[in-house]
Amino acid sequence: MHNRNLIKKYLDELLNIPSPTGYTGNISKYIKNELEDLKVDYKISNKGIIVATIDGINKNEEITFSAHIDTLGAMVKEIKPNGRLAVTQIGGYMMNTIEGENCIIHTRDEKCYDGTLQTIRPSIHIHGNDARELPRDCKNYEVIIDEEILSKEDVLKLGIDVGDIISFDTRTKITKSDFIKSRYLDDKASVAAILYAIKYIKLNNIKPKNTINFLFSNYEEVGHGSSAFIPSKTTEFIAVDMGCPGEGQNSTEYDVCICTKDSNGPYDYDLVNKLINACKSKSINYKLDIYPNYGSDATAALKSGMDARFALIGPGVFSSHGYERTHMKSIIETINLIIAYIS
Repeated sequence: MHNRNLIKKYLDELLNIPSPTGYTGNISKYIKNELEDLKVDYKISNKGIIVATIDGINKNEEITFSAHIDTLGAMVKEIKPNGRLAVTQIGGYMMNTIEGENCIIHTRDEKCYDGTLQTIRPSIHIHGNDARELPRDCKNYEVIIDEEILSKEDVLKLGIDVGDIISFDTRTKITKSDFIKSRYLDDKASVAAILYAIKYIKLNNIKPKNTINFLFSNYEEVGHGSSAFIPSKTTEFIAVDMGCPGEGQNSTEYDVCICTKDSNGPYDYDLVNKLINACKSKSINYKLDIYPNYGSDATAALKSGMDARFALIGPGVFSSHGYERTHMKSIIETINLIIAYIS
């Protein structure tokens, strides 16, 4: 039996560290501290990728699992004359999914200010039907800073400027029925699964059949997360990201999801079969699926010229790139597949 409290601890701590793409220093420190506590060797690339390695019996054909520590977010695009902030998106999401959400503005001198993302017509009492009918485009949103501000000059005095990162409240909640509701389960549910798997391997003195690399990428949401620093002996690259339950999909929030094809084409047929066989041999609950509007770190690796077989697995995350939900069962089955596949 797995330690559910430890999995939940990883989830809660990871989800409460702001890490929009470009602002991943604090979560990188968290990952490095965990790896050091577990006495796992790791290396860091120039752009901040972390690769942890556990030696196996076969050191010539390595397996690399990836998960990304960066999330969606926003950036200050303009400071308006009235002291409100126009924003630009980091990553792809519908703006209405963060309407009215609390946020933090992170300045370059490490100050943090609270705020709220609102439309430019936030009150039905003032704007009437214009508030209802306003197109939910990024240009029609702004951040209201929770400070006494009347002008652009007031904002600049706080140290806020164009290009500052904005993170949104995750509203993380773990229910009594083991559902996890939060922003950014994509991909922190998988990061938690990998950290737990590493600890499980170390505590149980498991010697993998192949040397295993765990790659934590930090630019996945903008398309180039694992485009570099993949260990040269990698023959199989398995992205651990989210499955996408929903209308017309086969994925669920209770199984490990195995992607057979996404917007970039099919995943490696033989490697997918090996993952299926690992599930069958260990009675791991899994679902196969196709995601037509999806790309992963495996795609970035392939486009960079990586010559390896590639696959994608992960827990099923409902309402992806919105206020997301998954279940502990799905995370645990993902852990089970990782451990079964390397053993």
